[in-house]
Amino acid sequence: MALLTRRMVWLKGVVFASFIGLLGCSSPTVSEYADNSPDFALSQFFSGHLTAHGILKNRSGKVIRYFDADLHGQWQDGVGTLKEDFVFDDDEKQHRTWTMTPDEHGQYIATANDVIGHGVIRQAGNALFMQYVLRVPYDGDTLDVSVDDRMYRVNDRVVINESVLSKFGFDVGYLTLVIEKVVDPE
Repeated sequence: MALLTRRMVWLKGVVFASFIGLLGCSSPTVSEYADNSPDFALSQFFSGHLTAHGILKNRSGKVIRYFDADLHGQWQDGVGTLKEDFVFDDDEKQHRTWTMTPDEHGQYIATANDVIGHGVIRQAGNALFMQYVLRVPYDGDTLDVSVDDRMYRVNDRVVINESVLSKFGFDVGYLTLVIEKVVDPE
């Protein structure tokens, strides 16, 4: 009986340690950035002309694609539209138009032509997080992947975006993107 009791205590210790370990692996929430600046005012940053430059990595971390994009944002009555035109290193072109509508919780609901359902934009301090399902072209067909976008405003003109793409709960790709506001010469 003493052996059984020791094994139970040991097992409970292992389960508790595993639980604590999992808590340590949880990803940060957007609220953890609430005190960071500059403030990520969505309608202010995604307004006017912007450019973007990025890389796409496969699940092993190897860069498999490069791209540039022109973006144009405008806002009317609190609702934003962001048009994105991508050109990849193999000359493939993609177009996406986001519509960002405020909700009653102080967040934004984001929809786009190749997004299944919608994303919820959460913002605090200099950070903006959004999760959604994106339909992407793949091998002559399409593939629906979950996207976890994490954007961080670095200064008045630059945002860095890191995205994890997953399918069936497994990471299948990583995207890193630098977005810069185009300042018109005066």
